[in-house]
Amino acid sequence: MKLKKNVNKNITIHTTELNIELQDDQWQMEYIDHNRNIARAIVYDEDGNFYFVRAERNDDFGQATIIETAGGGVEEGEELQDAIKRELKEELGVKVDVICKIGVVSDYYNLIHRHNINNYFLCKVEFFGEKELTEDERNNFHLSTLKLSYEEAIREYEYRSNTRLGKLIANRELPVLHRAKEIIDI
Repeated sequence: MKLKKNVNKNITIHTTELNIELQDDQWQMEYIDHNRNIARAIVYDEDGNFYFVRAERNDDFGQATIIETAGGGVEEGEELQDAIKRELKEELGVKVDVICKIGVVSDYYNLIHRHNINNYFLCKVEFFGEKELTEDERNNFHLSTLKLSYEEAIREYEYRSNTRLGKLIANRELPVLHRAKEIIDI
């Protein structure tokens, strides 16, 4: 773990970046045939609300409604901060100020033979505009925005961990949410 100093609007924040390695304990490991570099964010506003994506899935992972941070794959040649700003605009319709990098969570989706390298950022809302969801996100995942307090978000992750995929996501995201809250409270 590294000590990182970020300066943003005359505020200095010292954070120790998370570095978490998780295994998929829900599906059997056969092989991993690809890595996916992902940019994700804990998004909050000046009133202390947090913003997440809710997806209603019925796919290889089974039928589930999940809560997840907004984010997605980093395109070839794209910088991480550019990727997170693009993904947040697409999925939440939000323009953000990137406060700091929270850290990296490496996890696996054995079912689809994938290793995920999740780069998490803490981002503060500047303003909301229009979302730019793909047809797949609208029609197959029914993506919607959840605005929750910190306590509500914890309860939602715990509630949604009643499915195999929900458990993997909660294991990945709850430590990041806790660290984000610590940083915000500084």
